Amino acid sequence: MTTNISLYTQGSHQSNNKLFQLNNFITQQLSNSFNSATLLTQQLSNSITQQLYTMNSKDYIYKLIEEGEHQQQDFKFEISDARKIAKSLSAFSNTDGGRLLVGVKDNGKIAGVRSEEEMYMIEAAAKLYCKPQIDCEMHVHTVEGRTVLEVIVPPGKQKPYYAKDHDNRWWAYIRILDENILATPVHIKVWQQAGTPKGAFVHYTETEQILLDYLFSHDSITLNQYCRLAKIPRPKAENTLAKFIRFELIEPYFDGQRFLFRQNERNL
Repeated sequence: MTTNISLYTQGSHQSNNKLFQLNNFITQQLSNSFNSATLLTQQLSNSITQQLYTMNSKDYIYKLIEEGEHQQQDFKFEISDARKIAKSLSAFSNTDGGRLLVGVKDNGKIAGVRSEEEMYMIEAAAKLYCKPQIDCEMHVHTVEGRTVLEVIVPPGKQKPYYAKDHDNRWWAYIRILDENILATPVHIKVWQQAGTPKGAFVHYTETEQILLDYLFSHDSITLNQYCRLAKIPRPKAENTLAKFIRFELIEPYFDGQRFLFRQNERNL
């Protein structure tokens, strides 16, 4: 009786082992099939994602090109001089931020660039030829087989941002329409005073009242005109204009050749 039970148990073990092996085999085959299907699905997903990215990237770039060049967008055929690009980075940072499309001609035609070389030049411009350094965000787009480098420049938080020229002098720029314009000493003082409390006017000084009276009866005034009218040195005139801009009493504007100052439109 005991022998029979032992034989039965041994037979049961053998049978169970075979079933276990069969189960493992089936599980492994199913697993391999599942992994193959998962891999195929992932490959298809990656392919579709890449196609969608290419299509979206193409549409995205063409949409930007349709906007043309403006205050927050500039086209660059190529980057051959990091110092020149530093001017654009300074202008965008000192204004409202902006975007460079490198590999696009002024007429909007896509020429393409070698992205690695252009990215190196942008990095050099932002880190070596801008003060303080400017952090840019760069994206590479492929359109019709050509590479377009998108450089996004955020509005600066440490204005003024200066760019170094070929004579190793530092200049600050602002962006007006589609041009980089040299900032005036008044702009510099406005930025430098930005972190100081405005306080409140109790009364105007004689030279300040002269400025307000003049603008009450005239459309605008230049820095030199104000110096002559109030008979004060340029630094004092610059400080007064900067203070009035911060208080939103006046505003600067560019007539295409020079900066003038007029009453703030909000106060008219």
